[in-house]
Amino acid sequence: MDKDQTSKSNSSEQSIPALPRHWDEDIVVLSQSDRNEDELKRMIRDLNLKVTDQRLAMLKSLQKGRRHVTAQELFEDVTKDYPAIGFATVYRFLRSLTEGHFVTEVRMGGMPARYELTPKRHHDHLTCVSCGKICEFENKSIESLQEKVAKQFGFVLTHHILELYGLCPSCQRNQKTT
Repeated sequence: MDKDQTSKSNSSEQSIPALPRHWDEDIVVLSQSDRNEDELKRMIRDLNLKVTDQRLAMLKSLQKGRRHVTAQELFEDVTKDYPAIGFATVYRFLRSLTEGHFVTEVRMGGMPARYELTPKRHHDHLTCVSCGKICEFENKSIESLQEKVAKQFGFVLTHHILELYGLCPSCQRNQKTT
């Protein structure tokens, strides 16, 4: 691989991680469109809360930049514009958003919970246990298998969270060089 191909590979790897496609053709990496301010205000009202600039700032922060943020990262981002906001306020609002299914909590054993605006389409997560990178994917075969398992046990699925853990390609390379 020449130098140009290497730099292209590294830059694309940082933005959209490569997923194994040679045996599983139905895996896709998702992108999420931003919600407009009216949709964000509706989320707050649907929780029977007053629409405030601070709450809007938290929702806008959740939809910009990195998609999976900790409560601490959200707090640090919002305090840039609202220095008087407290961490407890941010955390309580995240809890309300999670309970209202407007935000999805992604947990990685022992690590702080990460949050994302609940996407309009369902997806699952691959999480690196070394660096914490989270890759989103959809897989029709996995979704179908979950339905079959639920049916086998007489369940009707209402929702689910699938989180897979392992080492991302970068961390695998780093382990081989050490």
